[in-house]
Amino acid sequence: MSATRNKFSHEFRDRAVRLVEEQRGDYPSQRTAMSSIAAKVGW
Repeated sequence: MSATRNKFSHEFRDRAVRLVEEQRGDYPSQRTAMSSIAAKVGW
């Protein structure tokens, strides 16, 4: 088992990944999509 503890649950991370996949077309790159969505969900 890892000595570090994950801050976010698997469900939270799965949802964030889904949001990036769903909204990827609205952004010029995957990185900007990830940054924008991360800020919105409080990552």
